[in-house]
Amino acid sequence: MSEQPELTAAELVVTVPQPDDQGTNTLDRYDWQASTAAADGLELYLQALGADKRLQDGESRRILCEYHEDWVALHGDSAELVSAKHRDPSADAYRTLNQLAHEGGLAHLFLRWRELQEKPTCRLATSGGLASGDTQDFAATIQTLRQVRLSGQQIVINDENRSSTDKFHSAIYANSGKYLPKEWVRGSENEVSQDDQRQQVARFISMLNIQSELTRRADIGFAAPMKYAKPVVDYLGFDVPYESVWNVVYGLFFTRMKAAGPRIDAIISPVLAFANGSGPPTSADRERELATRIVTMHDIDLAVMTAVANPSAYGSLTSPIKLSRAAVKMRHGSCSDNSIERGEHLRREYQRFWHDRLNGDPTARVEREKLRRLLLRVSDRANTPDMRAKGKWGAHFWIALEDALEHIPAEQLPTGMDPGLLLGGINDLTNECKIWFSDIFDVAAEIDRIRENNRGSAA
Repeated sequence: MSEQPELTAAELVVTVPQPDDQGTNTLDRYDWQASTAAADGLELYLQALGADKRLQDGESRRILCEYHEDWVALHGDSAELVSAKHRDPSADAYRTLNQLAHEGGLAHLFLRWRELQEKPTCRLATSGGLASGDTQDFAATIQTLRQVRLSGQQIVINDENRSSTDKFHSAIYANSGKYLPKEWVRGSENEVSQDDQRQQVARFISMLNIQSELTRRADIGFAAPMKYAKPVVDYLGFDVPYESVWNVVYGLFFTRMKAAGPRIDAIISPVLAFANGSGPPTSADRERELATRIVTMHDIDLAVMTAVANPSAYGSLTSPIKLSRAAVKMRHGSCSDNSIERGEHLRREYQRFWHDRLNGDPTARVEREKLRRLLLRVSDRANTPDMRAKGKWGAHFWIALEDALEHIPAEQLPTGMDPGLLLGGINDLTNECKIWFSDIFDVAAEIDRIRENNRGSAA
């Protein structure tokens, strides 16, 4: 018998069946994961476009949704397993390796990587941050071991990486349950020594990437068109709303991720699959069976061109203009609709955060007032004469504020506070007329005027 060729990472991903069910998704989880996967898809699409702004012959980049992990990015023979974990502000940053292994899904990711013969690279994409201490030390170990791997050297456990490797090894034990590798069980057949287990863990760490502090669920619908669709539209040179392109591509990924459910042909037996002269299914055969879960670059290209051809059909539904003082002031300063909607969302999140903290925490009121003073100082510094000289400067001010808030050290903030919530605090102060996005004007009169226009639109 001829020896079977060794399978590549991409071939293993579509050939090896899932050892366990990922479980059901809520609509909210699908929404955030589909948005995050769509962001990956648009990034791959941008990479795939040649100098002539077209896809090249033989383009192989694609994303396999809800199989082995939340999605797998494939390119040629390479594969990257992606575990996407949304983390609400109330959950705070990941503080321990046990949290990363369980809540961040890294134990599950390790088991899948091991099942796939250690060939794919792996990524945790999460809205949560990494707290100082063990998790940031782990992130540093990832970078160190990755450089060793990329340089072609052997992965060795030494004093620099031993602590993180040992702690993550323990976290895998604690969070794998019945899926713990049989060879890791003491007294089992083909038992692997503790040293060999740690060596395997170190190899996994060298293949890992943690993409933390991604846009949260409440904001991603407003931030995504500008953040992910704009680079594609700008590169292609089209004069169309970014929202239209985003909405079509997002819808494509949402549909593919939902396709992980039952298939109508799942109970039909494959006819003549193993007749004389035919072999078992190849990786190409298996990939064709998974087609309803796969988004190719040609799929994205078709989606983009569809939006470009008829952008009005895929734009977001319009609604009457917002009437909060903050929204009216931002609009007067020429902030975009996306920024206004996002600001309103973040203000509600900010108010909810303090509502929860003020119930039963006697120190919360003092913390809130201290934070308000900090936000007013940041806004005062961001509002420069050069910016005000630009005429309609509100949009520039919003961007400057967001940049400034992202650089505030975590130790200066209340526990659980992040840049998104800080921006919600800015919006809250704007609603109290403590911060302006233009020269001062009669907000009450402007609200009355907009209210009448809204009534006329609804008539």
